[in-house]
Amino acid sequence: MKEEAGLKKQGKKALSLTGIGLLAVLLAACSNQPVTSHSTGIWDHYIVYNGSQFILWLAKHFGGYGMGIIIFTILVRILILPLMHYQTKSMLKMQELQPQLKALQQKYPGRDRVSLQKMQTEQQKLYKEAGVNPFASMLPLLVQLPIMWALYQAIWRSPELKTGSFLWLQLGHTDPYFVMPLLAALFTFISSWLSMASLPEKNSMSTTMTYVMPIMIFVMALNFSAAITLYWVVTNAFQVVQTMLLQNPFKIKRERQARQRQERQRKNRLAHAKKNAYRGKKR
Repeated sequence: MKEEAGLKKQGKKALSLTGIGLLAVLLAACSNQPVTSHSTGIWDHYIVYNGSQFILWLAKHFGGYGMGIIIFTILVRILILPLMHYQTKSMLKMQELQPQLKALQQKYPGRDRVSLQKMQTEQQKLYKEAGVNPFASMLPLLVQLPIMWALYQAIWRSPELKTGSFLWLQLGHTDPYFVMPLLAALFTFISSWLSMASLPEKNSMSTTMTYVMPIMIFVMALNFSAAITLYWVVTNAFQVVQTMLLQNPFKIKRERQARQRQERQRKNRLAHAKKNAYRGKKR
């Protein structure tokens, strides 16, 4: 179960990344018309147009289009930080529940429908008592998806952003030197590695996913505009810092080892007390 928790987390990330790629392409195909103040509809006018105007305002006041995207990304990450904190707390609670979840699997080893239903019922009861939502990790992803789509459309359908530049990048085109895709992959790897490092146990599959996901990011980023890839780099770098602050694997390991030492000491004291009690009775 411990390995499954890590795999589920990695699998959800991989699924979300695939969804980002597919839906971004779909949205690009649906409409390529420039957005203006005359654009209509909730998506075009209130989200895409206003989103592009906000980025342009940031760009005007903070040093260019690239800085506008970077600041926009940081603001988005700050806004969803409470969700990310909730996700992190839920994941840590899930890790602590692994021994009990494993015990439930041993209690209901059968794969028949009745056994599975009983096990799921007890799992849900355990989650409720611990205040854990096993699907909490999906919330930040669901929030970020429309932001990614809106950013893609805002850049592609805003002439200023589409033709804008930042450092060596043409924001509406792919990075010719592959620097941004490489950075996106690197920060994804660091973030994934830090998240997996906090798990009590790992297996070959979870380790493989830690290395496969950055490759997927790199390949997908090769086909995204530099502006989207820049957003990706900043958000994954933010994720690394956030993980170190909210889910520091080194701190979690130290605390887990301290609890394990205390538990061993408690068992040793109990065994020693029983042994002394037994000797006293013999006398």
